[in-house]
Amino acid sequence: MDKAITIKTSDYTIFLGVNAANALDVFLNTKSYSKIFVLMDENTYTHCYPVLSSDTENLLNAELLLIDAGEDNKNIEIATQLWESLTDSGADRHSLLINLGGGVVSDLGGFVASIFKRGMDFINIPTSLLAMIDASIGGKTGINLGHYKNQIGLFSPPKQIIIDPRFLETLPQEQILSAYAEMLKHGLIEDKKYWKELSEIAELTPKNLIPYIEKSIHIKKQIVDKDPTEKGLRKVLNYGHSVGHAIESFFMDTDSPILHGEAVAIGMLAEAYLSTEILNMAVKDLGKIDQNIRLHYSHIYIDESQIDTIVSLTMHDKKKEGLHLNFSLLKQIGQCEINQQVTKEQIIRSLKYIIHGFTG
Repeated sequence: MDKAITIKTSDYTIFLGVNAANALDVFLNTKSYSKIFVLMDENTYTHCYPVLSSDTENLLNAELLLIDAGEDNKNIEIATQLWESLTDSGADRHSLLINLGGGVVSDLGGFVASIFKRGMDFINIPTSLLAMIDASIGGKTGINLGHYKNQIGLFSPPKQIIIDPRFLETLPQEQILSAYAEMLKHGLIEDKKYWKELSEIAELTPKNLIPYIEKSIHIKKQIVDKDPTEKGLRKVLNYGHSVGHAIESFFMDTDSPILHGEAVAIGMLAEAYLSTEILNMAVKDLGKIDQNIRLHYSHIYIDESQIDTIVSLTMHDKKKEGLHLNFSLLKQIGQCEINQQVTKEQIIRSLKYIIHGFTG
């Protein structure tokens, strides 16, 4: 990425470029925070914090808050520990929390900051591709409740988002695949041409995907600006997530947990099947989606013995209204419809489709 880009949303500014420290300095030099805290997991502390802190003096006196890496740390116990650490360190409503990390850090940190003393400022500096194009954008903060994803949270926008693609240099391939699923989602719900371009990328590497970061940000930004609190249009961003969250929750309780984007990829395949059944999406579109998802995510395996548990988890989806499960489904590639009622039996069929395809 040769030049920095500034993207303004209705609530905050997104900086996209290869000098995160400079963008942080520009932001902090206009503020007078009483204290600065940086939330990280052990991975971002090792690989990303040195890159950021070596180029700015604004973090010399910052207090570091470290958590273990992984989705299972996005819970009320860790949030409570962070609130206690902030209290013990003298944080107040005029302090700043910098969330340096992936989606777990931005979700958890945003939630912690928004609740602490009824709200302290926070900014997100995402270090994973998934957080850069999705998790850190849009003002959603929250934690999991047991095995149920994102059950506790609120809408609370950051003061700024700073995206530096240099942080992707140490990202494992499974993290790239996880983010790629959300990028595909952006194309499926909004832009058929973008979907096609992403589908034709020969090798999924940071270098090949960095040029598409801005496009994914713009797609999500335009949707969120129109519907910041998910009353209507923003629900299209939930495509793949109703079944996907259930699959992710299921694997959290096994010896082989999977990443958020991997679960969403399988969820998108299930919900593409539902799109043909409920919205009459063309079977040829399902075939295109099927081919791409199975090409990259065939290592995620579920079998018939797991269906009942996954369906049960789906029934606890936070988007449920009364007795109805409301999904966002595809009319066609590039067009998504919200508030589509889905039955338990249809979810079962979609999971069997994942396992067997049309031959089951």
